[in-house]
Amino acid sequence: MIMTLQNLFKRIYLGLIIKLNPYKYMQIIGINLKGDVHLYAAKVGMFGTEPWLISIGDNVHITANCEFITHDGGTLILRDKVPDLELTFPINIGNNVYIGYGSTILPGVNIGDNVIVGAGSIVNKDLPSNAVYAGVPCKFIKTIDEYLEKAQKRSLKFGHLKGLEKELELKKYYHIDV
Repeated sequence: MIMTLQNLFKRIYLGLIIKLNPYKYMQIIGINLKGDVHLYAAKVGMFGTEPWLISIGDNVHITANCEFITHDGGTLILRDKVPDLELTFPINIGNNVYIGYGSTILPGVNIGDNVIVGAGSIVNKDLPSNAVYAGVPCKFIKTIDEYLEKAQKRSLKFGHLKGLEKELELKKYYHIDV
């Protein structure tokens, strides 16, 4: 009963911290942070049961519903045959990385610098630098330079705006009266 109450209070505390200061939350749970990391709609538990095995570089953006899994739980059903069976590996995220909505990063993955991971991707292998990847499983889509070239052609040129100013410009652009 006491452990249950302790776990409840810890979860409530971490839930408040992650909402108020996501960076502090990542520090508290032991993630190795090497710079600025932006969490969007973060939730307690998204970094799995071994968050101290995760390293995240500078200028990294992690969107909502992403999961970081550092171990293979399938070993649990085989421990009657091999009691010491364990598959747990670190995750390393480079600099200038964007991880799209609902993506899952699996054990032992290294994501290079200047990488975009598309929404809903399952990252099950290393992703070299300077590219865009997406899919289930995650695959190479294009180089980061090809992505930039296409993005510049399609840009609405509102990226420098923030908050309400950006919202107003988008509504004006799309002829939305609210």
